[in-house]
Amino acid sequence: MKRITFPFFHRRFFITVVGCVFLFAPLSWLSAAETDVLIVVGPSNHAPGSHEVAAGGRLMAWCLENAINVKGIRARVVHEWPKDKTILKNVATVVLIGDQFPPERLDNSKANIAELSAMMKRGCGIVCVHYATGLAANHVAEDGEHPLLHWTGGYFATRCKHHQSVAKIFDATITRATPKHAISRGWETFNIKDEPYTKNYFGKNGFAPGVVPLATVEFPLDAPKTEVIAWAIERTSGGRGMGVTMPHFYRNWERDELRTFIMNGIVWSAGREVPADGVQTSKPDLAKFKPESIDPKPRVPTKKK
Repeated sequence: MKRITFPFFHRRFFITVVGCVFLFAPLSWLSAAETDVLIVVGPSNHAPGSHEVAAGGRLMAWCLENAINVKGIRARVVHEWPKDKTILKNVATVVLIGDQFPPERLDNSKANIAELSAMMKRGCGIVCVHYATGLAANHVAEDGEHPLLHWTGGYFATRCKHHQSVAKIFDATITRATPKHAISRGWETFNIKDEPYTKNYFGKNGFAPGVVPLATVEFPLDAPKTEVIAWAIERTSGGRGMGVTMPHFYRNWERDELRTFIMNGIVWSAGREVPADGVQTSKPDLAKFKPESIDPKPRVPTKKK
């Protein structure tokens, strides 16, 4: 039987049609493969040059979108819990920075926690940076129970009844606690003057299943004890979380080891593969992200009326 062909299916015509589809496809089609990261900046009243949470949020977004060896990440920075709930729908991981855990500090904290809980249940990642790992006594139950304990594996307890963590600036040696973990790729032990919180809270019985220490310091200096200052979890219900208790000083974002460490954690929490040499980023121009100050300055006292 003679095979019948039709001009409509001519190879050149087919290639042209396919090309037009890609050329004129909606941007949403083309960006479907992108990984969405939401960076939530909470309140802060620290002196200029320390914390700098707004500038830190912008800097992290820039590092993620301009990483040398990881592509396809789209980062959005917000300074309140999103009122437009469509923003939350496709987020692969949420990164939090601020003085204490931002969802507790921002307006409508109960609703914030409920929405974040729904995100965690669908497998969304979460990363808390420096003081955003912190919960105060009015945020937690008297026995220390709080969803953050299960989402990241631990937290920095600030004046809590059940536990008291320690915040002190010192010259610290940051040591990889689990070298084979993906977040440990591309950086080695390094020294830094910062405020890595110690005596963090990991529950009544210590690390829960799935929680791993990522970095440790020896503290206090006069009677050193190994303290976990960064940790991660593979949640049994799905999703990944990380807590890292640095940087206190904005200037320390210049440190390649620290940026790689934190960017690794964000990429890992989003379900992406961390490169063998870690997430590599160019040294940022700190002024570009509009901090109050690059270096620490004393807080200007409020004039009494």
